[in-house]
Amino acid sequence: MTTGLSPEGSSTATAAIGALIRGHRLRIGLTQRELADLSTISVRAIRDLEKGKALRPRADTVRLIADGLRLGPRARAGLEEAVRRGHQGGAGRHLLLERCAPPVPLHPMIGRQAEAAVLTEELRSGAERLVTVVGLSGVGKTRLALETAARLHDAGLPVLWHTSPGAASDHLPPDGDPFAALATACAAHLHLPDHPAAAPLGAESGTRDLHGPEAAARPPYGSGDRDGQPPAELLAACGDRDALLVLDGADCARLDFARLSRLLRELPGLRVLVTADTPWNVPGERLFLLAPLDAPHPGGTPSADAPAVRFLLSRIRRVRPDIVADERSLADIARVAHGLDGHPLALAAAASWLTVCDLPTLRGIVETDPAPLLDHLSDGTSGSHLRDGVTRTLDGLPAGPRDLVARLCAADEADFDLDEVVRLTGRPLPDCGRTVRALLIGGVIRPSTDHGRSAFRLLRVVRALAATPPVPAAPAAVAAPAAA
Repeated sequence: MTTGLSPEGSSTATAAIGALIRGHRLRIGLTQRELADLSTISVRAIRDLEKGKALRPRADTVRLIADGLRLGPRARAGLEEAVRRGHQGGAGRHLLLERCAPPVPLHPMIGRQAEAAVLTEELRSGAERLVTVVGLSGVGKTRLALETAARLHDAGLPVLWHTSPGAASDHLPPDGDPFAALATACAAHLHLPDHPAAAPLGAESGTRDLHGPEAAARPPYGSGDRDGQPPAELLAACGDRDALLVLDGADCARLDFARLSRLLRELPGLRVLVTADTPWNVPGERLFLLAPLDAPHPGGTPSADAPAVRFLLSRIRRVRPDIVADERSLADIARVAHGLDGHPLALAAAASWLTVCDLPTLRGIVETDPAPLLDHLSDGTSGSHLRDGVTRTLDGLPAGPRDLVARLCAADEADFDLDEVVRLTGRPLPDCGRTVRALLIGGVIRPSTDHGRSAFRLLRVVRALAATPPVPAAPAAVAAPAAA
């Protein structure tokens, strides 16, 4: 059979055909020996086809394999077309997969080098195949995922990137991404069908404990369609090769663990990186807690090296390039960074206020009541996103952690430790430890080392929004009566 492809192209197209056969075989749970018995084709021939070693398979061989796989008319036609036309440009598809890159970030990454290095190595080596990055809205989960994906792409891994509908995206998609539809199809495949317990993150969801009462409201693992088949194109495109799938801004309550498990089994080189407000809480998940950027203690010597200060300076330069980072201004910037706990989206919103005030005034507002500063002055989108995200997280907390947040707000103390939690709640130490862990996972608190001891701090962003009612919408203007 003549394909019209170059020898190199023919080899690559045959590899794609083999991956398609392997995908169909794994989908129905057959071994190579079982398929050989059903198709009357030798095990060696099937092995060579799946490995891309058999060039130009004969039409009757493909027909017998299709019979053994019990392919329906559509799947059979697809396999025959793949053989006849080189998988409809299968060579090009495989070569395009090599260039399948993550989106391009709009801003440089600041202060996350250690986190990016850990994530990159764990996913590159395959030590972790499912990683969920969690943290408070606006803390920088997407930016960290972009950096990790870029490093893995540089190491040779194709990257399939999917941004969930409604998720904030501070990046540019790659030009002409041929696999955008494939990433979307894969994300859709991993989602549960509509389920009462799979509502968007809100009052009925949030940071769930696998062993807590909230777990009863969650559908069991794989309660979706257990017979759901992974996208055949994904199986054909990836095969045994290493690849990364990123689900950015995912709602873990809607993801189907059984389908993911099957996908990871059928694609042994696939890694999955998820960014979400809450963990998935499934076996094999590597939970990666992302805290705000490190901010300097205001009592120390002002320095531009702290990540939170560097981030705030980068945002200040965009609105006030005339501000010079001298000792006096650095002292104000450090206090603002510390007062907003190094939270990136809060720092970006605060920097926008320098169009209408100076640094000392901004510092004074942060130290008095930072809530008004959390709305970005340029368009309000960032501020609204931050308010909505924090409110959603607080509403989604279980009763115990939510009660502790209220008590911490009333106590009005900057730092607290486990002994303080025991005193405030009257609960045993193990219960208090689980409560603190839930708040850390939700990003509501962060570790504090200001006093050289193991302590925590309720984010001022959270404290400000927890104590501030939502701003009512402006009343609609009353139309003036028409002139007589």
